[in-house]
Amino acid sequence: MAGSARRFGTRLVTIVAAAAILVLFAETAIAGPKAEVIVLPGATSAEGITDGHGKTFYAGDLFAGDIYTGNIQHGTAELLIDVPDGRQAVGMNFDETTDLLWVAGGFTGQAYVYDVHTGATVNSFQFADPNAGPTIVNDVAFTNDGAWFTETAAPVLYFVPFDGEPGEFETLTLTGPASDAGDQFNNNGIVATPDGSVLIVGHSGNGELYTVDPDTGASALIEGVSVPNVDGMVMRGRELWAVQNFNNLISAWLLSPDLTSGVGTHTITNENFQVPATAALFGNKLAAVNAKFDTGFPPTAEDYEVVIVES
Repeated sequence: MAGSARRFGTRLVTIVAAAAILVLFAETAIAGPKAEVIVLPGATSAEGITDGHGKTFYAGDLFAGDIYTGNIQHGTAELLIDVPDGRQAVGMNFDETTDLLWVAGGFTGQAYVYDVHTGATVNSFQFADPNAGPTIVNDVAFTNDGAWFTETAAPVLYFVPFDGEPGEFETLTLTGPASDAGDQFNNNGIVATPDGSVLIVGHSGNGELYTVDPDTGASALIEGVSVPNVDGMVMRGRELWAVQNFNNLISAWLLSPDLTSGVGTHTITNENFQVPATAALFGNKLAAVNAKFDTGFPPTAEDYEVVIVES
């Protein structure tokens, strides 16, 4: 009897422990994964972010132009490049084959190319003269031929060819709905299809996405997609994530094979979002940077963070 009682007691403990594990698992599944928050130390503003090798990211101080690097797995960040005075850092993209970071220069009308190993400025471009009229060089996307930059204040895109090294830039005039420059913030984020045959731009004022032919500048509305306050975007295959800054969310869309329409799949919100501006994709996770434009423009927050959420 004593032996039987001991065996029953062991079984009872096992059953209770298993039940506790099941309850804990259920609570975790309902609550969902918690976001990680990575502070950019010393940043006075923030806007752009892009993925690097592995779990590495690069982010920028919008109005100071400085470049930070961090790791989403380790939850760390540090200053990488203390840039010359007068620069800004808006959208950015990293080329893994050359280890060059391409950065849109915002209200300066410029763009910069940095070597992430040395911190050196490899190239800089003056796309538009800020003294001649408004300019906001806002975001950058890669194709096999080079880098495309959006101009938020005018109906154009800037293109820098790349064949081993950056060449002379060109300006592409847009036609169709993407040429609407009637709002304060017009074309903002930009992504490209893998073969580079189509560009997609997000129009902040209209809350719409447009395809753009990189050869002609002709654009067309992507039907069924509503993205008020769209800012940066991330694309993988036909999946597209649109950061909607003042809406404090990231919306996920599945585009049709011909890119003429899209359907929403889900919306990502998080209590740590404070006007996220752009995001980078790491497998099933997104790293979104808080711009905190709700504190003013320029913003006046004490800290600026990267928030890690499930995609």
